[in-house]
Amino acid sequence: MSTPSRAPIIVIAPDSFKGSLSAGDVAAAIAAGIARVRPGAEVRQRPMADGGEGTLDALLAGGGQRVEQTVQGAGGAPLKSAFGLLPDGSGVLESALVVSITDPEGMAEPVAGRSTVGLGEQLRAALEHGARRILIGLGGSSTNDGGAGLLVGLGARLLDHDGQPVAPVPAELGKVAALDLSGLDARLRDCELVAMSDVNNPLCGPRGASAVFGPQKGVSAAQVESFDQAIARFAGLAEAAFGAPARGAADRPGAGAAGGLGFALQLLGATFRSGAEVVAESIGLADALHGADWLITGEGRSDVQTLSGKTPMVAAQFARRAGVPATLLSGAVDRAALESLNGVFAGCFSLTFGPTTLDEAIANAAGLLADSAEQLTRLHSLPALG
Repeated sequence: MSTPSRAPIIVIAPDSFKGSLSAGDVAAAIAAGIARVRPGAEVRQRPMADGGEGTLDALLAGGGQRVEQTVQGAGGAPLKSAFGLLPDGSGVLESALVVSITDPEGMAEPVAGRSTVGLGEQLRAALEHGARRILIGLGGSSTNDGGAGLLVGLGARLLDHDGQPVAPVPAELGKVAALDLSGLDARLRDCELVAMSDVNNPLCGPRGASAVFGPQKGVSAAQVESFDQAIARFAGLAEAAFGAPARGAADRPGAGAAGGLGFALQLLGATFRSGAEVVAESIGLADALHGADWLITGEGRSDVQTLSGKTPMVAAQFARRAGVPATLLSGAVDRAALESLNGVFAGCFSLTFGPTTLDEAIANAAGLLADSAEQLTRLHSLPALG
């Protein structure tokens, strides 16, 4: 008598396709393609994020409360945003919901005038709601203020030589002569802050925030040095104000994340963790992979940076520990990175079936994902599953 075959178990754990689909929509489209070929498959959808866009949604997928709030946007105007409260009482902040590089209004303000004050306001709101462990996603930010705005939003003051307040924006940081921390929210002393980031850059220098990440936010080549010098000077004053534990914070890995938000969080005693790992643990990816036969992950574009802790890499690591093959299905895959990617994934695939424009690919992403997932499922061998 032959043993009845069981339905395959397929885990779908992608990141969002920035500017096109949320991680949840990506997972749903892939699941739709699989169902055309394996309608009886057990599909476990686990949308992910790595600290950037979609992190709040991913962490709230398993339960919790989304708290709507109006804060100061990157350009200074009021912005409707939100943070999360998880079932265990932890707070979740997503920088990309306050100072997003995809926010037209915030980006309309020159980068020299943008700040992270709103994120500080949001952190205080999480404290007001009783959160004493707060996860902060640092991806996708439009700011380059060295984290000065975050500190001001938490009650600190930046002062010039005359004791007058200085705006916490890059254009003004050179005027800072001292930091007054007397108004800094005292509840921070009893709070555990976890910065979610895959960036290990220091705050300043050739690998720092202004030089490496500033250009994508609007920092011109001519501005990089002046920004870097102003932020370095501010950092020295900030380290002195916070005292011995903060000494050398600007040089620590991650200080350059999110235009220097990482530095401000270092001053506040935050620990740094891979955002994708935090999300994977929170959504129970390891449990979902138990007994699974196949993992599909992906992102908008995959290249060598994918291997530096991005969502697909972390998902593949979880899959490897579970003995499950992982396939990469992304919007685009850099051919030059294939050799490196092939060492991690059991196949790397992109969506388009022929010449197309980026706008067309974005507009048709859901259908392209479903079609590609269908073809992958037809190709994928699931031994002894019938």
